[in-house]
Amino acid sequence: MSHRDSLFSAPIDKLGDWTFDERVAEVFPDMIQRSVPGYSNIISMIGMLAGRYVTENSRVYDLGCSLGAATLSVRRNITAGGCEILAVDNSPAMVERCRRHIDAFRAQTPVQVIEADIQNIEITNASLVVLNFTLQFIPPEDREALLAKIWQGLRPGGALVLSEKFSFADQAMGELLFDMHLDFKRANGYSELEISQKRSMLENVMLTDSVSTHQQRLQAVGFKHAELWFQCFNFGSLVAIK
Repeated sequence: MSHRDSLFSAPIDKLGDWTFDERVAEVFPDMIQRSVPGYSNIISMIGMLAGRYVTENSRVYDLGCSLGAATLSVRRNITAGGCEILAVDNSPAMVERCRRHIDAFRAQTPVQVIEADIQNIEITNASLVVLNFTLQFIPPEDREALLAKIWQGLRPGGALVLSEKFSFADQAMGELLFDMHLDFKRANGYSELEISQKRSMLENVMLTDSVSTHQQRLQAVGFKHAELWFQCFNFGSLVAIK
């Protein structure tokens, strides 16, 4: 059962940097729904993409799986036989809860939940890889190498789903979409104090890129096609095809 996110409702003396610890894991479903516009749509559509791209006897990787929402959506929509899903996260608290969520829903496709740094995971025989709001937490200098490893491990015709918070070269549009996201969080019950404290904790660990930067990286590592398929304010998702 998810608890309401009130982690930042009172002033915190020393904020520090953001971590996906036990306290965050406990309120994560509420936090993500109230903080990320379009999140439910993206999760649903990842499942639809799985129905299109997951092929017989292949693997699906959910890198940065958190509580397993994308993994469950993929598993519900796989029609191909002989498949396996590997859900990976480096947060022990997330992994523990993810395993419980996966075990609560029985299905034909097996899921292996792995506690590890996604940069150290070997990608092989993949028909679909999901990076759902994960790459933005990887150091910028390491992002292309991770994408190259994913490309290498994908079958021809396989797909990568890359969801991210975006930055914008056009300052006026960037500020508009940033402000609309703040309005979204206010409308979902977050106070100015909560918004400010969370932003302070994230600013050193979540470093965003523009859509064009993502596309250039994807093309540089070998993807033939990479296009934005969903956007709401400064959040969105790309799909890249090998």
